[in-house]
Amino acid sequence: MLKDAIEDERKMQEAAVILDGMGYKKSADTIDRFRFDLWNYKSFPRSHWRKIRTTNGLERINKELKRRSRVSGAYSNDQSLLRVAVCIMMDINEDWVTGNSYLSLEE
Repeated sequence: MLKDAIEDERKMQEAAVILDGMGYKKSADTIDRFRFDLWNYKSFPRSHWRKIRTTNGLERINKELKRRSRVSGAYSNDQSLLRVAVCIMMDINEDWVTGNSYLSLEE
């Protein structure tokens, strides 16, 4: 029911009412609380919606941070770990900017 309702705001409100009627008050409250945030991705071009709606990009960045920070193993302090993380993030950003783009602005 939620999968069908994700595309239409009116259907999502109806789903919340149905869930509340079925005794799933917490689920209905969650839908009501986050219904405005659910469609933020629609302000971007349609080709980006699928990529923005999921957390795949964020998960990929976290995986890369973990993989590349494990090489050193132990860090002397928090600042050194932060410097390594920032360098890795700058490298990922450079890859995205120079052509290996996940989202293109040309539509």
